[in-house]
Amino acid sequence: MSRRDDGVARQARLAGLVLPSPGWRPLALPEAQVTFDPCWLPPHEADALLAVLSATIPWRTHRIRLFGREVVSPRLSCWIGDAGVDYTYSGTCFRPQPWPPALAALRERIAAACDTRFNSVLANLYRDGNDSMGWHSDDEPELGAQPVIASLSLGAERVFRLRRRLPPAAMLRLELPHGSLLRMAGDTQRLYQHELPKSRAVTAARINLTFRWVQPRRV
Repeated sequence: MSRRDDGVARQARLAGLVLPSPGWRPLALPEAQVTFDPCWLPPHEADALLAVLSATIPWRTHRIRLFGREVVSPRLSCWIGDAGVDYTYSGTCFRPQPWPPALAALRERIAAACDTRFNSVLANLYRDGNDSMGWHSDDEPELGAQPVIASLSLGAERVFRLRRRLPPAAMLRLELPHGSLLRMAGDTQRLYQHELPKSRAVTAARINLTFRWVQPRRV
């Protein structure tokens, strides 16, 4: 183990974190469990995956409910998962699309890297810097009390921010490069919100894949 890796591991132990794989580094958010690997997917694999998913995922513009009114979502998206894994957010219930081969193979690698299992993924396509995601937490009941969310970024680098819901205030700003993987676990969703703000400087597209475990509906 290198001196840098040993330092990261020591920092993780002091923060009470268990790093699932050597590439992870913990992020400084009190009482949260957030780890980040900026180079998880090699560039040639990230390039190929971006091209395949851009062309094969059935992207849709969805209508969501915000502050009591229905609006057009400022991004394209697709809910993908095992049979029976419905997901409700922003007042809309989504039925899963079947797993494309590229994502089915990727799911197993993400699960191994994050030391957990996933049965679904929300794919978001941000066409340029005008597309965004507002402040929210992934705290829907079907995700459970302490969900593990694994977020893979492909394409244009975008800013990702996390903020604490209640004082003492804490905010973190993070650049998400092509091929990076972010893991949120523990009480992160209960204590923090996150967003992907607009950026006039970004002109290229970005795909974000957020893997999760959703309690399947009973049939």
